[in-house]
Amino acid sequence: MGSFSIWHWLIVLVVVLLLFGRGKIPELMGDMAKGIKNFRKGMTDEAEEAKTVEHRTDEPVGEVKQKASKS
Repeated sequence: MGSFSIWHWLIVLVVVLLLFGRGKIPELMGDMAKGIKNFRKGMTDEAEEAKTVEHRTDEPVGEVKQKASKS
């Protein structure tokens, strides 16, 4: 009972083919690959965006300094 024989794997393969069909398995794998690709693209886009974003304020620097000196 410790390991599976070739017959166990053949039965599992037949059950999987019956459940999903021959054409459905490649379609599922293709969708999974697209999802991984989009996830990676999103991660790299987010990293690039974080590098290029500059911290800006609505007020010019001079006005901020004047307000700070008045306080």
